[in-house]
Amino acid sequence: MRIDIITVLPELLKSPFEASILKRAIEKDLVEIHMHNLRDYATGNYRQIDDYQFGGGAGMVMMVEPIDKCISQLQAEREYDEIIYMTPDGTTLNQRTANELSLKGNMIILCGHYKGVDQRVRDMFVTREISIGDYVLSGGELAAAILCDAVIRLIPGVLNDETSALTDSFQDNLLAPPVYTRPAEYKGREVPKILLSGNLPEIEKWREQQALERTQKRRPDLLE
Repeated sequence: MRIDIITVLPELLKSPFEASILKRAIEKDLVEIHMHNLRDYATGNYRQIDDYQFGGGAGMVMMVEPIDKCISQLQAEREYDEIIYMTPDGTTLNQRTANELSLKGNMIILCGHYKGVDQRVRDMFVTREISIGDYVLSGGELAAAILCDAVIRLIPGVLNDETSALTDSFQDNLLAPPVYTRPAEYKGREVPKILLSGNLPEIEKWREQQALERTQKRRPDLLE
C-alpha cells in the first residue's frame, strides 16, 4: 500500500510514523508513506495556499490551484484507489471503513485547514470524505495519522499476531470483552476462573457474553 499525504504542516506527521507498529510496517515494506508540502505547489514569493472567502465571512479557504497541481502530478505518476479529504463534515470513521480501506492499493489523503478547501477540490478530485468525530481540530494532520493507524494495522503482516486485529472492538459491532494477565490474584481481586480453566470453547462463550453485556451497557447503539 502507498499513502500520499498532502499537508501544509508535514512536521506534524513525522512522529506517528517513526515509532511502534507504523514504523515496523514501513520497515517491512508493507506500506509507503509520502508527505507532500502543499506550499511546494504554490506560486508567488509567499507560496500562498489560502485566500479570503467569496461572499465574505470569517476564516480563510485553501485554494484550488496548488491542490490541483499536487494531485494531478501524483495521478500522472500512478493510479489511486481513493482520494480522501479529512473534514469534520465527512462520514464518521468506523471499523468497517478501516477494514475496507486496508484492502486498497494507493491512496491520497488531503489534510484540511482553516475553513476547509475550495469546494471545487471536493467536486473534482475527492472520492471519500472522512471525519474522526463531531469536533473540530486545527487541521487534518492528526486526523490523517489516526486514519493511517487504523488502516495500516489491518494489513496482513503488520501485526505479529494477525488474529489480534480480528478480535478488536467494533470488528463484529461489539466492544471487546475484559482481558486479564498475571498475577491471577491481586489485592483480593481474582481473574475469572473460567479463563484459568483451559476449556477453550467455554472461554469463547464467556468472552462473547461479556462482549455483548459490555456493548449493551456502554454502546447500545451498536446493537441497533
